[in-house]
Parts: sequence; structure tokens; C-alpha cells
Amino acid sequence: MNENWLSRYFHFSELNTTLRRETLAGLTTFISMAYILFVNPSVLGASGMDKGAVFTATAIASALGCLIMGIVAKYPIAIAPGLGVNAFFAYSVCIGMKIPWQTALAGVFIASIIFVLITVFKLREIIIDAIPQSLKLAMAAGIGLFIAFIGLHEGGLIVADKATTVAFGPLNVGTTWLTIFGLIVTVILMVRKVPGAIFIGMVLTSIAGIVFKLIPLPSQIISPAPSLAPTFGQAITHVPDINTMQLAIVVLTFLLVTFFDTAGTLIGLAEQAGFMKNNKMPRVGQALLADSTSMLAGSVLGTSPTSAYIESSTGIAVGGRSGFTAVVTGILFLFGMLFSPLLAVVTPQVTAPALIIVGVLMASALKQIPWDEFEIAVPAFLTVIGMPLTYSISDGIALGFILYPITMVVAGRSKQVHPIVYFLFFVFIIFFALI
Repeated sequence: MNENWLSRYFHFSELNTTLRRETLAGLTTFISMAYILFVNPSVLGASGMDKGAVFTATAIASALGCLIMGIVAKYPIAIAPGLGVNAFFAYSVCIGMKIPWQTALAGVFIASIIFVLITVFKLREIIIDAIPQSLKLAMAAGIGLFIAFIGLHEGGLIVADKATTVAFGPLNVGTTWLTIFGLIVTVILMVRKVPGAIFIGMVLTSIAGIVFKLIPLPSQIISPAPSLAPTFGQAITHVPDINTMQLAIVVLTFLLVTFFDTAGTLIGLAEQAGFMKNNKMPRVGQALLADSTSMLAGSVLGTSPTSAYIESSTGIAVGGRSGFTAVVTGILFLFGMLFSPLLAVVTPQVTAPALIIVGVLMASALKQIPWDEFEIAVPAFLTVIGMPLTYSISDGIALGFILYPITMVVAGRSKQVHPIVYFLFFVFIIFFALI
């Protein structure tokens, strides 16, 4: 495969880019999001999943998504298991609802099949138009607060308290100070706009933990990728377990969260790179197909839903404009499988700052909600605040979808509510009745 062929296939000349620039962009994107290789096993491990298997599944699903995005959709946008939906998987579904992780994976598998079908049959516009923009934004922001809350708790900065429900964590614990160190370092790197700030922050926090003997030194750095055996195929064999309304709601939530997270991220990145034409994103069907395919494969391998990554903006910022950027990122994810021993040094205190920072980034959606319209502000607010306070993304979404039709009807704006939203109103009422 020579450079001329690559140039023609990925349209380097038309996009005013070069092989060197695209390769650098792919490397930059990978460095910016490599943290997911270690954060995802940590988050999903809370559900009882084998961390080694999740590590390998994360790497392969990410590589597959990036390669399809780059080769088929030809966008410089990377794909990997999403933060937020993995927290919903582990903490809301498995821990909160006491659903086995195998069954939760089956839910992801079914959601991904639905995602593929609505992409193939071009139902994307109907679904996106049906959900009010304010609730889409509230879902993104609420997930951000939920992620940040998990990070603060896992890092020891927030603890349970009988008198006040929650309280500030004790500062006489070394691991709590490790979280504080990691948070400050990562914030400084983010403010200075250093590429790969989250990943570098995790590395520096791990080193600090080892130096101060808060984290054990790994016995080795490189080893063969951990076996997928503990998780591979569990999603398919446990499909018959999806047999209750509660689990149907879980599948719907996986679908909605992943669908809108990906759609929003794709549009935002396309705007940044200058790909939008007449307020539409060319080849958006192929881009969504890349995400839904990797989500399907990821569920079979053993990981939570994948989505387009906002960290792709770092690669775009250094000049990445073609699909070759995503291809490079995908190849690097495959090489990343060799570094599984480093999972031992990625403790909750190392991943906590990353979760908090991602929460901050996702909360930026709040600025676009029309807070001066009370009938919109109430369901949006309850969606946002409901997620961290109920420790459940699905509960927060349900609150918003139940209140929105009510407030809009009372405000005399019932015609602005799509029939699908009225349908979801009854679905979520049944959801609350069942749980």
C-alpha cells in the first residue's frame, strides 16, 4: 500500500492534508483517549466483569470502530466505549438494579442491533426530531454530573454521611490526596490545552502513587493481551434473559443514550472540521453505521456501548481531515493491547480525575438549554439533577420524559410535543411502576 494510493483513497489533496499530518493527527487522538483502555475495565469491573477481558474487548471494539469510521465513512473521528453509558451499565443496571452483567451485555447487544437497523433504514431523522432538543442536552449534562459524582466518590472526595447523606471525604487518607493531585494536574494540563491531557494526568498520578507507595509497582509493562474468554459471547447466550419490561427499558436507555451521544458528537466534530454542508453532515449514515457496528461487536466481545469520541477534536485541531486519521488511531488501539499489566496501577484514585474532567466537559450542554422557559426548564432540570441524586441515568431520563409532556400541555404547547414523546411518557410511567 503506497502513499499515492492512500492519498487518492482518502482524498488528501482535496482536503488539503498530507500523510504525515494525518498520521500525527491519529497519534494525537489516540493519546487523548487512550485513558479509556484503563478507565473502562475499572468502571465495568465494578459490575463483576473480568478487567483483563474488558481491557482486550475495549481495545478491539475501539480499533474496529475507528477502522470502519476511517475506511468507510472517511472521517477523522475515533470510536471507543463511551464514558457515561459504561457507568450506567455498571452502577445503574448491574449494581442498582441487581442485574447480572451477562444480562446487561445482552441488553447492549439487542440495543446495537436496533441501532444498526434504524441506521440502515434511515430512521435517524425521525427519532432525532422526536426528542426535544432540551431533553437531549439535559441527558448529556446529567450524565456528565453523574460521571463526576462517581469520580468524586471513587476518589474519596465525597463519602456517605448519615446526617447529610453525603459529605466531604477525610483528608487524612493518602489515596484521597492522590486524587486531589491528579485532579489539579489534569486541570492544569486541560487549561493549557495540552494534547492528551487526561491521559498524561493519569500517567503522572500513577507515578506519584507508586513513588509515595500508594500504588504497588507493576511486575511488568508488556505482556500478551488478556483472554476474552470470561466475557466473549455472553451477550448472545443471555439474550433470552431480556424478558421483562424493566429490561426493555434498559435496552431503550442504552439505545437512546448511545444514539444521541454519538449524533451530538458527530455533528460537533463535523462543525469543527468544516464538513457540514447546508446544516447537514455528509455520509452521516456511514458514520453511524461505524458506531453501531462497533457497538454490536463490542457487546459480543464484552464491553459497554461504543460512541464517537469528542477527543477526536485534538486530532482535528492538529490538521486531521481524512479517514486515515481514524485508521491510525485504530491501529494504535491494537498495539495498546500489549500494555495490560499497567491495569494494576490504574486504581480508582487514578481514574477519578478523568471521570470528573469528562463530567465537566459534558456539563457544558447546560448553556444551550432555554432556562427562561419554565415548561422546558423543569423537565430539563429534573433530568440533569435526577441522574446523580438517584444514582441512575435511566431514572433521570424517565423524570424528564414524564414531566415534559405535562408542562408543555399546561403551557398550551401540546402540538410541539411529538407523538413518540407521548408514547415514551407512558413507557416511563410503566418503568417506574415496575421498579
